Amino acid sequence: MEKNLGTLFIVATPLGNLEDMSPRAVKTLETVDLIACEDTRHSRRMLLHFGVGKPTTSYHEHNEEEKTPQLISRLMEGQSIALISDAGTPLLSDPGYRLVKQCHLQGITVIPVPGPFAGAAAASVSGLPTDRVLFVGFLPKRKGAQEKELQALGTVNASLVFYLSPHQLSRTMETIAETLGNNRHAFLIREMTKLFESSYQGTLRALCEHVASEEPRGEYTLVVEGRAPEVDTSVQVDAEAYVEGLVESRRLSPKDAVRQAASELGIPRRELYNRVMAKRKRS
Repeated sequence: MEKNLGTLFIVATPLGNLEDMSPRAVKTLETVDLIACEDTRHSRRMLLHFGVGKPTTSYHEHNEEEKTPQLISRLMEGQSIALISDAGTPLLSDPGYRLVKQCHLQGITVIPVPGPFAGAAAASVSGLPTDRVLFVGFLPKRKGAQEKELQALGTVNASLVFYLSPHQLSRTMETIAETLGNNRHAFLIREMTKLFESSYQGTLRALCEHVASEEPRGEYTLVVEGRAPEVDTSVQVDAEAYVEGLVESRRLSPKDAVRQAASELGIPRRELYNRVMAKRKRS
Protein backbone atom coordinates (compact mmCIF):
# COMPACT_ATOMS: atom_id res chain seq x y z
CA MET A 1 0.00 0.00 0.00
CA GLU A 2 1.32 3.44 -0.96
CA LYS A 3 2.17 5.55 2.06
CA ASN A 4 0.33 8.86 2.52
CA LEU A 5 2.81 11.66 2.94
CA GLY A 6 2.22 14.85 4.87
CA THR A 7 2.37 18.40 3.54
CA LEU A 8 4.72 21.24 4.37
CA PHE A 9 3.12 24.70 4.38
CA ILE A 10 5.34 27.80 4.11
CA VAL A 11 3.24 30.39 5.92
CA ALA A 12 3.90 34.14 5.80
CA THR A 13 3.11 36.03 9.01
CA PRO A 14 2.85 39.78 9.81
CA LEU A 15 5.92 42.01 9.89
CA GLY A 16 4.53 43.66 13.01
CA ASN A 17 0.91 44.67 12.51
CA LEU A 18 -1.20 41.60 13.30
CA GLU A 19 -4.01 42.91 11.09
CA ASP A 20 -1.88 41.88 8.11
CA MET A 21 -2.40 38.18 8.93
CA SER A 22 -4.48 36.50 6.23
CA PRO A 23 -7.51 34.31 7.11
CA ARG A 24 -5.94 31.51 5.07
CA ALA A 25 -2.74 31.68 7.13
CA VAL A 26 -4.74 31.40 10.38
CA LYS A 27 -6.78 28.49 9.02
CA THR A 28 -3.61 26.68 7.91
CA LEU A 29 -1.98 27.07 11.31
CA GLU A 30 -5.15 25.78 12.99
CA THR A 31 -5.21 22.59 10.89
CA VAL A 32 -1.57 21.41 10.80
CA ASP A 33 -0.13 18.90 13.26
CA LEU A 34 2.97 20.92 14.10
CA ILE A 35 4.25 24.50 13.66
CA ALA A 36 8.01 24.94 13.16
CA CYS A 37 8.99 28.43 14.42
CA GLU A 38 12.18 30.44 14.15
CA ASP A 39 11.61 31.48 17.78
CA THR A 40 8.86 29.61 19.64
CA ARG A 41 8.55 32.26 22.37
CA HIS A 42 8.13 35.04 19.82
CA SER A 43 5.66 33.07 17.70
CA ARG A 44 3.64 31.82 20.66
CA ARG A 45 2.43 35.36 21.37
CA MET A 46 1.22 35.71 17.79
CA LEU A 47 -0.41 32.26 17.81
CA LEU A 48 -2.15 33.02 21.11
CA HIS A 49 -3.57 36.22 19.60
CA PHE A 50 -5.26 34.19 16.85
CA GLY A 51 -6.33 31.37 19.18
CA VAL A 52 -4.03 28.78 17.60
CA GLY A 53 -3.05 26.12 20.12
CA LYS A 54 -1.10 23.68 17.95
CA PRO A 55 2.24 22.22 19.16
CA THR A 56 5.35 24.17 18.18
CA THR A 57 9.01 23.31 17.72
CA SER A 58 12.04 25.54 17.16
CA TYR A 59 13.62 25.66 13.72
CA HIS A 60 16.37 28.25 13.24
CA GLU A 61 19.79 28.72 11.66
CA HIS A 62 21.59 27.07 14.58
CA ASN A 63 19.56 23.82 14.59
CA GLU A 64 18.39 23.65 10.96
CA GLU A 65 20.77 20.86 10.00
CA GLU A 66 19.81 18.78 13.05
CA LYS A 67 16.05 19.44 12.92
CA THR A 68 15.50 18.91 9.18
CA PRO A 69 15.67 15.06 9.31
CA GLN A 70 13.29 15.04 12.29
CA LEU A 71 10.70 17.14 10.46
CA ILE A 72 11.10 15.10 7.27
CA SER A 73 10.47 11.94 9.30
CA ARG A 74 7.19 13.34 10.63
CA LEU A 75 6.14 14.44 7.14
CA MET A 76 6.93 10.95 5.82
CA GLU A 77 4.61 9.57 8.51
CA GLY A 78 1.75 11.66 7.11
CA GLN A 79 1.82 14.62 9.50
CA SER A 80 1.36 18.16 8.19
CA ILE A 81 3.73 20.92 9.26
CA ALA A 82 3.66 24.72 8.93
CA LEU A 83 6.94 26.63 8.79
CA ILE A 84 6.87 30.24 9.99
CA SER A 85 9.59 32.80 10.67
CA ASP A 86 9.63 35.61 13.22
CA ALA A 87 8.10 37.95 10.64
CA GLY A 88 7.24 37.97 6.95
CA THR A 89 7.79 35.21 4.41
CA PRO A 90 9.97 32.26 5.54
CA LEU A 91 13.20 31.34 3.69
CA LEU A 92 13.86 34.93 2.53
CA SER A 93 16.89 35.66 4.74
CA ASP A 94 15.48 33.04 7.14
CA PRO A 95 16.11 29.29 7.58
CA GLY A 96 14.14 26.66 5.68
CA TYR A 97 16.06 25.98 2.45
CA ARG A 98 17.30 22.56 3.59
CA LEU A 99 13.84 21.48 4.67
CA VAL A 100 12.12 22.48 1.42
CA LYS A 101 14.89 20.89 -0.68
CA GLN A 102 14.55 17.59 1.20
CA CYS A 103 10.77 17.68 0.79
CA HIS A 104 11.17 17.91 -2.98
CA LEU A 105 13.67 15.04 -2.96
CA GLN A 106 11.28 12.88 -0.92
CA GLY A 107 8.19 13.72 -2.98
CA ILE A 108 6.57 15.67 -0.13
CA THR A 109 4.22 18.44 -1.25
CA VAL A 110 5.25 21.99 -0.31
CA ILE A 111 2.51 24.65 -0.41
CA PRO A 112 3.09 28.40 -0.05
CA VAL A 113 0.64 30.50 1.95
CA PRO A 114 1.67 33.98 0.71
CA GLY A 115 1.62 37.15 2.72
CA PRO A 116 3.86 39.95 3.99
CA PHE A 117 7.38 40.33 2.56
CA ALA A 118 9.41 43.31 3.81
CA GLY A 119 11.55 43.49 0.67
CA ALA A 120 8.61 43.85 -1.70
CA ALA A 121 6.78 46.23 0.65
CA ALA A 122 9.78 48.56 0.87
CA ALA A 123 10.38 48.52 -2.88
CA SER A 124 6.72 49.37 -3.53
CA VAL A 125 6.95 52.66 -1.59
CA SER A 126 10.57 53.55 -2.39
CA GLY A 127 9.91 55.68 -5.45
CA LEU A 128 12.70 53.80 -7.23
CA PRO A 129 12.24 51.69 -10.40
CA THR A 130 10.50 48.39 -9.69
CA ASP A 131 10.52 46.85 -13.17
CA ARG A 132 13.66 44.98 -12.06
CA VAL A 133 14.34 44.36 -8.37
CA LEU A 134 17.11 42.22 -6.86
CA PHE A 135 16.56 41.00 -3.30
CA VAL A 136 19.95 40.88 -1.55
CA GLY A 137 18.87 40.45 2.06
CA PHE A 138 21.55 40.70 4.78
CA LEU A 139 25.15 41.38 3.82
CA PRO A 140 28.01 39.37 5.36
CA LYS A 141 29.14 40.64 8.76
CA ARG A 142 32.80 41.28 7.87
CA LYS A 143 33.58 44.51 6.02
CA GLY A 144 35.85 42.82 3.49
CA ALA A 145 33.14 40.31 2.57
CA GLN A 146 30.59 43.13 2.38
CA GLU A 147 32.78 45.09 -0.04
CA LYS A 148 33.34 42.04 -2.24
CA GLU A 149 29.60 41.35 -2.52
CA LEU A 150 28.76 45.02 -3.08
CA GLN A 151 31.36 45.31 -5.84
CA ALA A 152 29.64 42.47 -7.68
CA LEU A 153 26.29 44.24 -7.22
CA GLY A 154 27.64 47.58 -8.38
CA THR A 155 27.05 46.85 -12.07
CA VAL A 156 23.56 45.38 -11.67
CA ASN A 157 20.88 47.41 -13.47
CA ALA A 158 18.10 46.71 -10.95
CA SER A 159 16.95 48.25 -7.70
CA LEU A 160 18.74 46.50 -4.82
CA VAL A 161 16.93 45.53 -1.60
CA PHE A 162 18.95 45.03 1.59
CA TYR A 163 17.98 44.03 5.12
CA LEU A 164 19.95 45.86 7.83
CA SER A 165 20.06 45.06 11.53
CA PRO A 166 20.48 47.92 14.04
CA HIS A 167 23.85 46.50 15.09
CA GLN A 168 26.61 48.43 13.29
CA LEU A 169 23.96 50.04 11.09
CA SER A 170 25.99 53.19 10.48
CA ARG A 171 29.14 51.25 9.58
CA THR A 172 27.26 49.02 7.14
CA MET A 173 25.57 52.01 5.51
CA GLU A 174 28.97 53.68 5.09
CA THR A 175 30.34 50.59 3.36
CA ILE A 176 27.34 50.46 1.02
CA ALA A 177 27.70 54.15 0.12
CA GLU A 178 31.46 54.00 -0.37
CA THR A 179 31.24 50.89 -2.57
CA LEU A 180 28.11 51.58 -4.63
CA GLY A 181 28.56 55.35 -4.79
CA ASN A 182 27.55 58.16 -2.46
CA ASN A 183 25.22 59.73 -5.01
CA ARG A 184 22.99 56.75 -5.70
CA HIS A 185 19.42 57.50 -4.73
CA ALA A 186 18.07 55.28 -1.95
CA PHE A 187 15.14 54.71 0.39
CA LEU A 188 15.40 53.51 3.99
CA ILE A 189 12.48 52.33 6.13
CA ARG A 190 12.52 51.09 9.72
CA GLU A 191 10.00 49.27 11.93
CA MET A 192 7.75 48.63 8.93
CA THR A 193 4.01 48.31 9.80
CA LYS A 194 4.80 48.98 13.48
CA LEU A 195 3.88 51.91 15.71
CA PHE A 196 7.13 53.83 15.15
CA GLU A 197 7.53 53.18 11.43
CA SER A 198 9.57 55.87 9.71
CA SER A 199 11.23 56.25 6.32
CA TYR A 200 13.82 58.44 4.66
CA GLN A 201 14.90 59.05 1.08
CA GLY A 202 17.82 60.76 -0.60
CA THR A 203 21.32 59.89 -1.71
CA LEU A 204 23.19 57.15 0.10
CA ARG A 205 25.46 59.82 1.56
CA ALA A 206 22.48 61.74 2.95
CA LEU A 207 21.05 58.56 4.49
CA CYS A 208 24.41 57.74 6.05
CA GLU A 209 24.42 61.14 7.73
CA HIS A 210 20.88 60.59 8.96
CA VAL A 211 21.44 57.16 10.55
CA ALA A 212 24.61 58.48 12.21
CA SER A 213 22.53 61.17 13.93
CA GLU A 214 20.03 58.90 15.68
CA GLU A 215 20.09 55.79 17.83
CA PRO A 216 19.33 52.75 15.62
CA ARG A 217 16.28 50.76 16.69
CA GLY A 218 14.42 47.88 15.06
CA GLU A 219 14.97 46.30 11.68
CA TYR A 220 15.73 48.36 8.58
CA THR A 221 15.09 47.75 4.89
CA LEU A 222 17.15 49.68 2.34
CA VAL A 223 16.35 50.05 -1.37
CA VAL A 224 19.13 51.40 -3.61
CA GLU A 225 18.78 52.39 -7.24
CA GLY A 226 20.59 50.15 -9.70
CA ARG A 227 23.40 51.18 -11.99
CA ALA A 228 22.16 53.27 -14.89
CA PRO A 229 22.57 51.70 -18.36
CA GLU A 230 25.78 52.64 -20.12
CA VAL A 231 25.45 55.86 -22.10
CA ASP A 232 26.15 55.49 -25.81
CA THR A 233 28.84 58.12 -26.31
CA SER A 234 28.40 57.91 -30.08
CA VAL A 235 25.07 59.69 -29.64
CA GLN A 236 25.15 63.44 -28.97
CA VAL A 237 23.77 64.08 -25.49
CA ASP A 238 22.52 67.42 -24.19
CA ALA A 239 24.53 67.25 -20.96
CA GLU A 240 22.86 70.29 -19.43
CA ALA A 241 19.40 68.80 -20.02
CA TYR A 242 20.67 65.49 -18.64
CA VAL A 243 21.58 67.24 -15.38
CA GLU A 244 18.19 68.94 -15.17
CA GLY A 245 16.53 65.58 -15.75
CA LEU A 246 18.42 64.08 -12.79
CA VAL A 247 17.35 66.99 -10.60
CA GLU A 248 13.68 66.56 -11.51
CA SER A 249 13.34 62.76 -11.78
CA ARG A 250 15.64 61.67 -8.93
CA ARG A 251 15.30 64.74 -6.74
CA LEU A 252 19.07 65.28 -6.58
CA SER A 253 20.61 68.61 -5.68
CA PRO A 254 22.20 70.41 -8.67
CA LYS A 255 25.64 69.62 -7.23
CA ASP A 256 24.89 65.89 -6.88
CA ALA A 257 23.24 65.81 -10.30
CA VAL A 258 26.32 67.37 -11.94
CA ARG A 259 28.58 64.87 -10.18
CA GLN A 260 26.49 61.89 -11.31
CA ALA A 261 26.02 63.16 -14.88
CA ALA A 262 29.73 63.87 -15.24
CA SER A 263 30.50 60.31 -14.20
CA GLU A 264 27.88 58.75 -16.49
CA LEU A 265 28.64 60.94 -19.52
CA GLY A 266 32.40 60.98 -19.16
CA ILE A 267 32.60 64.79 -18.93
CA PRO A 268 34.89 66.65 -16.50
CA ARG A 269 32.76 67.70 -13.54
CA ARG A 270 34.01 71.30 -13.43
CA GLU A 271 33.38 71.74 -17.15
CA LEU A 272 29.84 70.38 -16.85
CA TYR A 273 29.11 72.52 -13.79
CA ASN A 274 30.16 75.67 -15.65
CA ARG A 275 27.99 74.73 -18.63
CA VAL A 276 24.95 74.14 -16.41
CA MET A 277 25.45 77.43 -14.57
CA ALA A 278 25.88 79.31 -17.85
CA LYS A 279 22.68 77.81 -19.23
CA ARG A 280 20.75 78.76 -16.08
CA LYS A 281 21.94 82.37 -16.38
CA ARG A 282 20.79 82.51 -20.00
CA SER A 283 17.32 81.15 -19.20
